[in-house]
Amino acid sequence: MPHGMSIAPVIEHPAKTPRVWLLMGHRAGDNSQVLALAESLGWSFEIKRFTYRPTELASNLLLGPTLAGVNPGKSSDLHAPWPDLIITAGRRNEPIARWIQKQASDKHVRIVHVGRTWAKPERFDLIVTTPQYRLAALPNILHNTTPLHRVTEERMHQDAKRWAPRLEHLRKPYIMVVLGGNSGPFTFDAAAGKRLAKQASAMAKSTGGSLLVTTSARTPQAARAAFEKNLSAPAYLFPWTRDAADNPYFAFLSLAQSIIVTGDSMSMLTEACATRKPVYIFDIGEGHRAMRPLSQEELAKAKKFPIWKWGRSHLKAFIYQLSMRLGPKRMTRDIRIVHRKLIESGRAVWLGETFPDVILPPVESVERAVNRVKSLFELEPAFSEPPRRYREPVLELRTAS
Repeated sequence: MPHGMSIAPVIEHPAKTPRVWLLMGHRAGDNSQVLALAESLGWSFEIKRFTYRPTELASNLLLGPTLAGVNPGKSSDLHAPWPDLIITAGRRNEPIARWIQKQASDKHVRIVHVGRTWAKPERFDLIVTTPQYRLAALPNILHNTTPLHRVTEERMHQDAKRWAPRLEHLRKPYIMVVLGGNSGPFTFDAAAGKRLAKQASAMAKSTGGSLLVTTSARTPQAARAAFEKNLSAPAYLFPWTRDAADNPYFAFLSLAQSIIVTGDSMSMLTEACATRKPVYIFDIGEGHRAMRPLSQEELAKAKKFPIWKWGRSHLKAFIYQLSMRLGPKRMTRDIRIVHRKLIESGRAVWLGETFPDVILPPVESVERAVNRVKSLFELEPAFSEPPRRYREPVLELRTAS
């Protein structure tokens, strides 16, 4: 019986460790967080992958626990023995997880959802969330400051050993640059790609070093092309592909002295901050479309982006801005809250600002989530960090003009 019902579920203690299923979705960031939690728990797990029908949104909203949104011929089999624990993320996997829980009538299958849910929160045993989703303070919701991540010293060290010889022709120190993509009301367009290339190149030249650049699954071609065209510092550029045989991402995190990340991706910002190196957030917007807070004087001087220059991504960003003002919170997210948290904690600054000379705090989101998952099985916590709760303020978003 799921968390929040009037009758408390019976706690079963598996003979060895819980049987764990990971429900993978279509977003790389979601899948990375699911893997991060599973790997840190230290329990063996089985990965389930799905292909979704075009009608999955309707079936999700109307049918509750169901497999109606899944293409069974192109998805993982789901059959007994059922898991003790499901770790999942993303709207599309919610009805699948709840369907599995419903089939296992002989035991309580615990569902841990990462991010935010579309179904009522009480239908899940644990929700591991972050500030941009602005969820309520409820007993089964763990509020972390940052997303979960897979950055470990061992993983970075092993990847760095493989990649270091391939980068010896580049001058040190290395500065890593991570290119994301469009995010809600913010558009990573060609103009932003050009600005990033010029600022990153200037930073590399000021240190006498080189750039280690990687794109991501969401990087628009126009932004990437503009970035490459305007690079003027020595650089190694890795174009992300889904089936890359040897991705240097963790090697770059290890080898870089400092890291520049576009401000659209909370996962990539978290991974950069987990290294406890200086992290610089690149604002993919400008003026009235900026991510970072602007003074009234800066807003008055800012050039307005004329509507006749809007592309499809700019129109989608404008619609998202309107939905943030007029629609329910569950339909949108405000990533600027996470920016503010990272900056206030000393983990990051905006690109162009001076990084403070401080000892950087660790990112503890994974440890806190592991402890909460273990508590679902009445197991001893794996980490000594006590749970902390906070409620995030809601920030208003300026309407583009």
